[in-house]
Amino acid sequence: LNRINNALSEREIVRSRPLYLDAQATTPTDPRVLDAMIPYSLNLYGNPHSRTHKYGWESETAVETARERIASLIGADAREIIFTSGATEANNLAIKGVAHYNKSTKNHIITTQTEHKCVLDSCRRMELEGFKVTYLPVQKSGLISLESLEKAINDKTVLVSVMTVNNEIGVIQPIEEIGRICRQKEVYFHSDAAQAIGKIPIDVDKLNVDLMSISGHKIYGPKGVGALFIRRRPRVRLEPQMSGGGQEKGFRSGTVPVPLVVGLGTACMICQEEMQFDIEHVTRLSNRLCSKLREALPACTSSSLEPSYVLRAIGTGADVAHSSIRFGIGRFTTEAEVDYTAERCIAESSLGNAPRRNRYKNCRMGKTLKG
Repeated sequence: LNRINNALSEREIVRSRPLYLDAQATTPTDPRVLDAMIPYSLNLYGNPHSRTHKYGWESETAVETARERIASLIGADAREIIFTSGATEANNLAIKGVAHYNKSTKNHIITTQTEHKCVLDSCRRMELEGFKVTYLPVQKSGLISLESLEKAINDKTVLVSVMTVNNEIGVIQPIEEIGRICRQKEVYFHSDAAQAIGKIPIDVDKLNVDLMSISGHKIYGPKGVGALFIRRRPRVRLEPQMSGGGQEKGFRSGTVPVPLVVGLGTACMICQEEMQFDIEHVTRLSNRLCSKLREALPACTSSSLEPSYVLRAIGTGADVAHSSIRFGIGRFTTEAEVDYTAERCIAESSLGNAPRRNRYKNCRMGKTLKG
C-alpha cells in the first residue's frame, strides 16, 4: 500500500524512464506471485505427471492447489479448469474444439465484430472449414443486442462466443442474459474473460457460461500460462486441438508447467482477496487522470495511423477514432505516474499544428507515455 501511494518520493524516478500505462496489454508480475513460483524452478522441480515418487507428488499437489484457486475465483469446480499456454490457446480450444466435435450435426457459430483478434481469426478459420459464422454488430454503447442474438440462433448453431469485457473500450457485455438465451436454445456459450478476471466478480454458474478463457499475465501473473473453464454439468464436449500424452483430462496434452501454473493460481488468489482494493485504486487514479485531461484539453490526439476496428464497430467517426488513446492503469500505477502522464499529454497537445512526425517523435523514442 505504501509503495503504491508514495507518489511524491517516486516523482523524479517517474521522470527518468518511460512510463507504463498499458495494463490491458499485460501487467507486471506481482512480487508475491514470483516468490511462489521460484521454488518450483529450483528445488521442487518434479514432473507433476510422475506419480511414483515424492518429486512428482509435490508438483502434482501444487498444480491441484492452483487449479482450486482459479476455480474459486470464478465460482467453478476445480475439475472444470484446464491449463493452457494463455487465453489465445484457450479461445482456440473452446471455439475449434466445440465446432469440430459437433460438426456432423451443427455448423453455425455466432460471435461479435468487436471480439479479440484470436477469436475472430478462429472463427474465420472455421469458415474455411465450411462452418457458417455470424458476426453480430454492436450498438453505439458497445453492447450487443440480445434480440439480435436470439434471432441469429438457429437449429444449426453450436456455439456463441462473446467476450466479457472489451479490451479497448472496457464495455461489460450482458453475459448473464446471453447465457440464459444460450441455455434456453441449447447452444454452448463461450466467453473470453481475459480482461474481466480479477477485475469484476465472476460466477460461471450465475452467468450460465459453458466455457471461459483466462489469461495469467493480465492479472499480475506470469506470461505463457492461462486456463479454460469447461463445464461438467451440463457436460461440454470438445475435440482436443493438440495430440500427445493426454494430460489435462485429454483436452490439452503436454507436461503442465508447474512454476507458471503456481504463479497463475497465486495471482488468482491475490485477485480474489484484494479485488475491492484494486477496483478502488484503479478507479481513483482513472478519475484523477481523466479530470486533469478534461480540464486542460478540448480533445486528445493519437499517433496511431489506423483507427481501432472496435471504435469503427460502434459507429465512431473517423475524426474521433483517430483521436482515441487507451490508458491502462493497474495495481502498481502511482499518483506520480498519473500526474506526469497528464502533464506530458497536455504539453504534447500544446504543439498544436506541428507536423505529425515531430509531434510524436518523443513518443516513439519512449520519452513520453505510449498507451
